[in-house]
Amino acid sequence: MAGARRQSRIAIFQALYEIDSTRHNAEDVVSRLLVEKKLSEDNSTFVRQNVLGVIQNKQKLDENIQRFAPAWPVDQLPMVDRNILRFAIFELLMDNKVPTSIAINEAVELAKKFGSDSSARFVNGVLSSVNTLATG
Repeated sequence: MAGARRQSRIAIFQALYEIDSTRHNAEDVVSRLLVEKKLSEDNSTFVRQNVLGVIQNKQKLDENIQRFAPAWPVDQLPMVDRNILRFAIFELLMDNKVPTSIAINEAVELAKKFGSDSSARFVNGVLSSVNTLATG
């Protein structure tokens, strides 16, 4: 069983995926998932803040994805990869509450669990490029 923070990250990914694929209201999706997941108050706050942060910064996040994965139009990326990248880039460039190595590792783990055979490698490559620019 994954730790509570990893479960929170899974909930964030699931919310972003659902919002992206169905256009459901973000607040409704998050509220429903938080009831289902039975997370602590601290982790529920983490989920809510990150989902809403990604949604509010989606255009800027997508611009970064396009910049670091120019061969792939954002709307043509697999939905799993796109939403993992949005969340991870949000953590790396905008949120700054999590160490870079943790943000990248957690994104790669999500890609391994939910993505295709090539998702983890792709996500790691894009995030490594983002990190190099951000720290370079």
